[in-house]
Amino acid sequence: MFDTLSDRLTGVFDRLRGRGALNEADVREAMREVRIALLEADVALPVARKFIDAVTEKAVGHQVLRSVTPGQQVVKIVNDELVAMLGGEETSPLTLEAKPPVVIMMVGLQGSGKTTTTAKLAKLLKEKHGKKALMASLDVNRPAAQEQLKVLGDQVDVLTLPIIAGQQPVDIARRALESAKLQAIDVLLLDTAGRLHVDEALMAEMKAVAAVATPTEVLLVVDSLTGQDAVNVAQSFSDEVPLTGVILTRMDGDARGGAALSMRAVTGKPIKFAGTGEKLDAIEPFHPGRVAGRILGMGDIVSIVEKAAQVIEKEEADKLAERMLKGQFDMNDLRTQLRQMQQMGGLGMLAGMMPGMKKAKQAMAASGMDDKVLVHMDAIIGSMTPQERQRPELMNAKRKKRVAAGAGREVQDVNKLLKMHQEMGRAMKQIKKMGGLKGLGALFGGGGMGGPGGAGPAALGGPAGGLPGLGGGAGQLPSNLQDLLKKN
Repeated sequence: MFDTLSDRLTGVFDRLRGRGALNEADVREAMREVRIALLEADVALPVARKFIDAVTEKAVGHQVLRSVTPGQQVVKIVNDELVAMLGGEETSPLTLEAKPPVVIMMVGLQGSGKTTTTAKLAKLLKEKHGKKALMASLDVNRPAAQEQLKVLGDQVDVLTLPIIAGQQPVDIARRALESAKLQAIDVLLLDTAGRLHVDEALMAEMKAVAAVATPTEVLLVVDSLTGQDAVNVAQSFSDEVPLTGVILTRMDGDARGGAALSMRAVTGKPIKFAGTGEKLDAIEPFHPGRVAGRILGMGDIVSIVEKAAQVIEKEEADKLAERMLKGQFDMNDLRTQLRQMQQMGGLGMLAGMMPGMKKAKQAMAASGMDDKVLVHMDAIIGSMTPQERQRPELMNAKRKKRVAAGAGREVQDVNKLLKMHQEMGRAMKQIKKMGGLKGLGALFGGGGMGGPGGAGPAALGGPAGGLPGLGGGAGQLPSNLQDLLKKN
């Protein structure tokens, strides 16, 4: 979503970092380019102006211009202001500790993705928070809106309020509240009606429902693809309804990102969740610090770690590590690894979240290399016999030709896959010679990651070897990642 903005900002900062010293004119020129980039990304003009003024004031200070790495100090200031503009370092969780049933009211324009987001949120509350949820559709205007929520409820295994034809929104809200109390429901989600535009009838209905249901959370669902207009919609709703937060949908799209950057500043309400796809599990808490890191090309290692934790079973990972260190890594194991990469979002997504991998991602796109590569590799392994998968050394020219034909690929593709497997095997043997994973840990930190003189958090973020895009005093890893490394 932020690719265009990220490219523009990365270009500006690369030029800044390429200079040994900066003067005030250099900084102001760079800030003019940043301002243009923000406006082109559809960021609201007052928000862009305020952002640039805050960054410029800090960046032209004596300490920055006279520091050893002024370019990197400016990037750090921009990162900090970007995080502040998006709502601060911390996420904004839902208030779920009130007396049950906690009522969450979903509001927004028609077509913003309210109904699907309601189901996604219910699934998240059930699976991640262990809450018993009930969904109720108050949309009596859009054809089959109530039936849609019922179907989604069946898919995510969450209760939905039975439909009574002809009942009006306020009466449905009362019935939903009574039903939630009778069934000992923890969270009641009300999917309200939308309109094609903000009008008096819509706002009157919102207020009437809110008066009956007394919601703990009123969440505005906004389609990030609507750009600057999304900010106007958010402003209209926040003037009329007591919003507690915003959910941005279609964050995986090719929107310019201005809505996300402007939303917090314009409404004063936190962005609580981001919809990242069509699937019903494609919703995640909005992390301002991580989004800022992605925009500035600093990556998002913590999100990769979290995705890996969701996809990879610890027992399986331990078994695989043990097999690799014993030199028993076969094509079945490689296939498991490839499928896990696909489940985590594919090569492009992972490259985009790795620090300093922005250019690598662009090179992949230019060379035509995409996530189909993983599918092709999987097809090649699937074309092998069980014996060949367990003993790749059996693959002679005749077998390679048969496997390539079965997978619809070239023999060269089979050779590349086999070479990749061999190199991974060799790497594991080297680690084994060094004393296994413990020996590797000792090499990096005198007995563990982050030990004296090792490549722990301090060394990774120190002046000599900071992550791409950060360095010097500014090159510290995010505190949550430092804690993660310390624990391991």
